[in-house]
Amino acid sequence: MRRDGEIKIVAYAVLTSSDTGSAGKRIDTSGDAIVEIMDGAGHELAERVMLPDDFGQLTSQIKDWCDSGKIDVVLTTGGTGLSSRDVMPEVTRGVVDLEIPGMAEAMRAESLKVTNMAMISRAVAGARGSTLVINLPGSTGGVKDNLGVVLPVIAHAVEVLQDRQSGQHPI
Repeated sequence: MRRDGEIKIVAYAVLTSSDTGSAGKRIDTSGDAIVEIMDGAGHELAERVMLPDDFGQLTSQIKDWCDSGKIDVVLTTGGTGLSSRDVMPEVTRGVVDLEIPGMAEAMRAESLKVTNMAMISRAVAGARGSTLVINLPGSTGGVKDNLGVVLPVIAHAVEVLQDRQSGQHPI
């Protein structure tokens, strides 16, 4: 994370989990929505990848980004539903050091005001080292609703995670 005056700018990566998208049969509108929102908030896109709903590939990509030291936030889209191919919550739980349940709970609670389908979202949020990982739905509307809920706390969460990793604790 870097500072531009008092504004904290995070480097973020977008990972879209989609069999049809990675096969070139679907446009990644949910990934586009993430970039639009994050860039609009002054954050910096570092990388963006679309992969099939494959446990191993998704795990490897998230680990690589988190362990690189170059990415503050990994935002995933897709793979949080009930389909047999929806594995993003399991992938995320497998790579994070600690879960941050309040973020996922807040996203679901706010989404319930818009759609009852929020009840079947299995999105997870957590951290691996000093990198925040947040699962978002695979729809453009779902991304906008959910990212809007957590966006105000992302920079602070990253700052605390980075202090935690360096052994420095703010007073």
